Order: sequence, then structure tokens, then C-alpha cells
Amino acid sequence: MCVKKEWFALSPGERGLWLFSVAVVAMAGVLGGQTTAAGVLGPVIGVTALIYIARGAVLGQVLMVVFSLVYGYLSFCCRYYGEMVTYMGMTGPISAMTVVTWLRHPSQEENQVEAARLSPQLRWIMAVSAAGTTWAFYYILKYFHTAQLPLSTLSVTTSFLASYLMLFRSSMYAVAYAANDLVLIGLWVLAARNDPANWSMAICFAMFFCNDLYGFVSWRKRQRQQELLKEQTAS
Repeated sequence: MCVKKEWFALSPGERGLWLFSVAVVAMAGVLGGQTTAAGVLGPVIGVTALIYIARGAVLGQVLMVVFSLVYGYLSFCCRYYGEMVTYMGMTGPISAMTVVTWLRHPSQEENQVEAARLSPQLRWIMAVSAAGTTWAFYYILKYFHTAQLPLSTLSVTTSFLASYLMLFRSSMYAVAYAANDLVLIGLWVLAARNDPANWSMAICFAMFFCNDLYGFVSWRKRQRQQELLKEQTAS
């Protein structure tokens, strides 16, 4: 997994989206008064991870592990314990597991994972697990007096769905992450009422939303190409 090689594998459009995203989140951090390295670099790492995940590159999952740690710290500072636990205890570890899963399922295209469709059994497991996770985390977060409890609980649910779908290489991961982005925009807008510097995080997740929409389009297109190639090979 060569970082330089992965960079040059990006299309001109993907590089343009990355540059625009980085410029927006970095400017938002500086103008919003973020004074810590985590507050400025965290969003940059996040949008970079999403660009590589959108093209099915394992490097994206490695960066997502790093982002999970940084974002968990930022969430702790705002008493968003649900976000801290979700990213440090669920999104980060599942992203690490996804690195292994993606390496074991490469596509015939270089440096990309093979997209897959969820089986009925995996869908049932996802539904039951998501319901159990939501129920458990609601009471855990309530016990710790988590700020914005309903939105924080919904964020756990959408994050779990996104991580699960990404682990099993489904293009629908991007839809779940886009839903999570909308929840997080709401959370950080509310946090910005007490600290205007948190507007930078709201803008960060607005850019995440744009990148996740691109990720869904990219994965669906690549999935159709991979399935067509399989059909041609089989015939």
C-alpha cells in the first residue's frame, strides 16, 4: 500500500474534490478559532479518508482509524460521549477489521476492493444488531448525562450501520454515512451555540456529506463494472 501510488491512482475529479474539501475544512477551522492541531488536522484526515474509501482503496480505512481517534478526542472535549465511544470503540476498531477484509477481497482492478451485495442473512443480522446497539447505547449515554441524548443515540445507530455495511463491502455504506453526517451537522451546530469554534466541525461534516454522496455514486458505478466483468469472464 504505497501512499504515493494511491495518490496518483485518483482521478483528476477526485483530486479536485479532495483539494476543495481540504481547503473548506481547513479554512473553517482557522476562521472558526480552532487552536489545537486535532481541531484543524482532524477534518483534513477525515475528508482524505473518504476520498480513498470512495474509490475502494484500503488506505482510506487506515486513515479512518486515525480520524476516529482524533474525532473521539474532540467529542470528549464537548461532552459528546456518544461520539467519543462510537468512534473510538466502534468505528475505529471496525475500520481496522475492514482493512483486513478489504485486503482479502481485492477486485481485478488494481488497488481496489471488490464490491459486494449483502445476503438476506447479513441483512437480518444488521437489523437486529443495530436495534440492540441503539437500545444499549441510549441507556449508557443517558447514564453519563450525554449532551443532546436523542441525536447522540441516532448518531450511534447510523455510525453502526455505516461501519457494518463498509465491513461487508456494500455500496450502501455511503448512504448510512450520509445520514450520519446530517445528524452530526445538527449536533455540532448545537454545540456551536456555546463555542463558535465548533462551527468548523459542522462545516467539516457538511463536506463529509458531499464526499459520501460521491462515494455512493462511485461504488455503484464500480459495482456494475465488476459484475459485468464477471459475467463476461464466466461466458
